[in-house]
Formats: sequence, C-alpha cells, structure tokens
Amino acid sequence: MDVSKTMQTIIDVGIVIGFKVVGALVFWLVGRWLISFAVHLVSSAMEKQKVDPTLLRYIGTIISVTLNIILVVAILGYFGVETTSFAAIVAAAGVAIGMAWSGLLSNFAAGAFIMVLRPFKVGDFITAGGVTGTVKEVGLFVTAVNTLDNVMNLVGNNKIFSDTIQNFSHNPFRRVDLKAQLAHSVDHNEAIKLLKERLGKIANVIANPPPDVELLEFNLNGPVLAVRPYCHTDHYWQVYFDTNRTIRETFGAAGYPVPEQHFVIRNPS
Repeated sequence: MDVSKTMQTIIDVGIVIGFKVVGALVFWLVGRWLISFAVHLVSSAMEKQKVDPTLLRYIGTIISVTLNIILVVAILGYFGVETTSFAAIVAAAGVAIGMAWSGLLSNFAAGAFIMVLRPFKVGDFITAGGVTGTVKEVGLFVTAVNTLDNVMNLVGNNKIFSDTIQNFSHNPFRRVDLKAQLAHSVDHNEAIKLLKERLGKIANVIANPPPDVELLEFNLNGPVLAVRPYCHTDHYWQVYFDTNRTIRETFGAAGYPVPEQHFVIRNPS
C-alpha cells in the first residue's frame, strides 16, 4: 500500500470538498443577500403605492420563503444531490402540510383577500362571522373584533370572508328604527307633527335626510308610528336612547292617554 499516494488522494479530495464548501457558503451568503434585497425592493415599491402594511408582510413572507427554498435546492444541486427527487419530496410535504393545516391556510388566503378587497378597515363597526363590533386588527389568520359589551373576539378570516359582511361605518349615516304606540283617541297627525319637531333637536340627528315619522300599523291598543331619525353610526345608541326618551316626554307633555286595549262585552239576553 502506497501511503504517499493515499495521502495525496485524501488531500486532493479534501481540497475539492473544501472548495465546494467554500463555494456553497459564498453561494448561500450571496443568495441570502439577494433574497433580502429582492424582498426590500418589492416592499419599497409597494409602500410607495400605499399598500396596507399587513398585506406587505404577507407578500414579503411568501417571497422570502419561496426564494429560500429555491436557494437550498440550488446549493444541493451544486453538491451533486439529485434535486428532482428532493423537489418531489418538498412538494409531497407541502401537500401533506396543506391538508393538515387547511383551516389555517384558508384563513391565511381569506386574510389576503380581505387586505386586497378592503370590505372593512380597522375602526369600522361591522357584523361578520356572527360577531358585531368594532374592528381592532386584521391579522394573518384572524380578525380582532371588540363587541359592544367590550369583549374581544378573534374570528377566523375564512369565516368572515365566506359569510355576509355588514359594514355600518361605510356610509355617512344610518337609520334608527323605533316605534311609538298611540292610544285610539289620539290624533295621529298631531303626534307625528310633535315628534318631527322634537326629533330634529336631538343631538347628532342629521337634518338631511330629515327624520321620518309615519303611521306604520294598527293593533288592539291603537295606531303605531314608525319613528326613524338618521345619524352617523358612532352616535347610533345615543340617538336611539335619546329618541325613546323624546317619545315618552313628548307624549307625556301633550297629555296623551296610556294606550289600552278596549273590549266590548254584550249580553245577548
């Protein structure tokens, strides 16, 4: 056995492997720098277009993960590893993970659509996914909604996006729907006139469109009025309660009798 030749072979192989390791290290460092540069470039371009920060994180994460996988596959190919089988394994793993995390991925995708389509924004008062409240945050997987009783609800983005979304803050005003019961003996025209005069004086009730007060229906107690002032959604409950109080005070000041059901009993004998 020629020891010198064996040592020379080991040295030659070591040099080749060393060069490959150094080359792979340089390849990795340069690749990582290029990936960071690409993500920064895309993020800067989208920031100039005033894209939502949450959407920027979505896109930046997707680009970074994708390019890092490509970089690893390229380095393995540089070392002579069969990348076709590796790519197949990655694809199979991706399918398996996708099936296991289908719920999370659907929430992730729905969150991206919410960011792009913007059916609502932070601060809007909405009903979505069975929850009514103020939007506090639109996250990667869930949306945080604070309800009227000050309870934070985290609702899956897919549940929100696949259901009907009511955005009460989108329009400049909304209608408050109330009813006012009159007794049979009350002149409904007079009651309508009095209410219209008083509703316009309630704080935060807008003048255009003016409040609606109309004869809605009849029941055994007498006529029923539809009382409908308009206001911004931020003042909805204040106007709702003030309108109820105004109805009671207006009818009391006018001396209207309490609505009662009247029955006529006849003795056939």
